[in-house]
Amino acid sequence: MLSHRQIWAAIDALAARHSLSVSGLARRAGLDPTTFNRSKRTGSDGRLRWPNTESIAKILEATGSTMDEFIALMREPGIDETPYRSRSVPLIGLAQAGGGGFFDDGGYPVGSGWDEVTFPDVGDEHAYALEVTGDSMLPLYRDGDRVIVSPGASIRRGDRVVVKTRDGEVMAKVLARRTARTVELHSLNPEHENRVLGVEQIEWMARIIWASQ
Repeated sequence: MLSHRQIWAAIDALAARHSLSVSGLARRAGLDPTTFNRSKRTGSDGRLRWPNTESIAKILEATGSTMDEFIALMREPGIDETPYRSRSVPLIGLAQAGGGGFFDDGGYPVGSGWDEVTFPDVGDEHAYALEVTGDSMLPLYRDGDRVIVSPGASIRRGDRVVVKTRDGEVMAKVLARRTARTVELHSLNPEHENRVLGVEQIEWMARIIWASQ
């Protein structure tokens, strides 16, 4: 399982590789200069804060680095005593996910027809991968990118989620607001509409926790 220390140390190492401070790395990626400051890595209540996948995607693009190179930085000696682990997870295309037979009522992967892909072990034995098709998730995720989804992870406002409706529609959105009656979902791509669904329209909703680009 990837640790908090490994991921932050890899960001530090990526900045150093390009002769940048972490603030300089954030600026190059178009982020707030304080995004990767050490003060942002732990909350005032002592809880660990993790960088989100969007910020990691942006620094990789800004430095011309790949996800494989970033993962390799996590494995450098001295970064963490916890060994890097990967495992195979089920994979289907996002466009296929609306078909029957791939998920149970709780959004857990079932049945045949899945491919497999090797990915960092995120600590959820039920995690699976969806391959992005089309432009609905631009600019964060491009056609062909793969996102890891954790059906058992807790979901909070602002999280990126995959939602399946009872009509069989599957979409990737940002959870903007949730009440006892409705769920408001914002699109990653501003050219695609936001959605407001009644809770009775949703079969399941699961959090996107990682991406391979």
